[in-house]
Amino acid sequence: MKDNQGKISRRRFAALTVCGAGGVFLMGLPQRLYAAVPYKEKELSVSLFSKHLQFLDYDEMSAAAADMGFNGLDLTVRPKGHVWPEKVVANLPKAVAAMKKYGLRPQLMTTNVWDSSSAVHKTVLETASNLGFTHYRTDWLKYDEHKNLKDSQRLFGEQARALELVNKRFGIVGCYQNHAGKNVGAPIWDLSTILSATANEFMGCQYDIRHAVVEGGTSWELGLRLIKPYVKSIVIKDFKWAKVNGKWIPVHVPLGEGMVDFNRYFSLLKAYDIQVPVSLHVEHDLGGAERGASTINISKKEVLLRIKKDLTFLKEAWKKA
Repeated sequence: MKDNQGKISRRRFAALTVCGAGGVFLMGLPQRLYAAVPYKEKELSVSLFSKHLQFLDYDEMSAAAADMGFNGLDLTVRPKGHVWPEKVVANLPKAVAAMKKYGLRPQLMTTNVWDSSSAVHKTVLETASNLGFTHYRTDWLKYDEHKNLKDSQRLFGEQARALELVNKRFGIVGCYQNHAGKNVGAPIWDLSTILSATANEFMGCQYDIRHAVVEGGTSWELGLRLIKPYVKSIVIKDFKWAKVNGKWIPVHVPLGEGMVDFNRYFSLLKAYDIQVPVSLHVEHDLGGAERGASTINISKKEVLLRIKKDLTFLKEAWKKA
């Protein structure tokens, strides 16, 4: 691999600029370069999390996503994903070729990347960047129960900064997702602390409104205000609280049927001028496809209809906000 010492080639700059025209916020670049159309008037550009099409090959997956009206795929480049990290050099170009065949642009991918010293992780980032990907989700982190939380956050901040330098080298943005539970980033405030150790240029947050509402309840807006300078991509999904086997748990539901106030959320995104790549996750019942199953127990047609329903709601809710 060649170290370009943080510089982005003319070809890479052109690729980023093209993506910017579709609604991507180009970190570190003047807004006048990409905001020819007022943000509030832009039609939302959405990628589908490819985990939900794990039962299809590259060509079938791309054809289905394009037919449903998606602009791209948030491609799983991780163990058991559409592209395995160890085979990224051979297989990622094949996946991208299929995507482009149906008019989908490479932009987002979901990975297990975090170790800045890993040769495999560096190869994933370099290969993806060369193929036009601009953003990726990192691996998740867990707190060591035997260590002080603040000490752990300092360590994770150092790791994030180190990974950002690798990202800058390849011209690709890493995004850490806030995920409900005990993972790092679940309460949002800790993720802001960790990311403050970075330059906030090639490393940030993948903001997940579903998980933010699970953990934040009615105060999720405060978390968004705190993390908004670091938001580099967003995930869309919904949930409701339900009693299952006598225990209250968050259950995934179709968009608009749960606890997320999308009108308020989208209004805030527009007010804060958060223009970043969008990934739709369809985690409610898809006959196994919601979990990334390679075989499903309902028809392919029904899976795609349920996904399309969420996409339609998303785009209409965006226009109304």
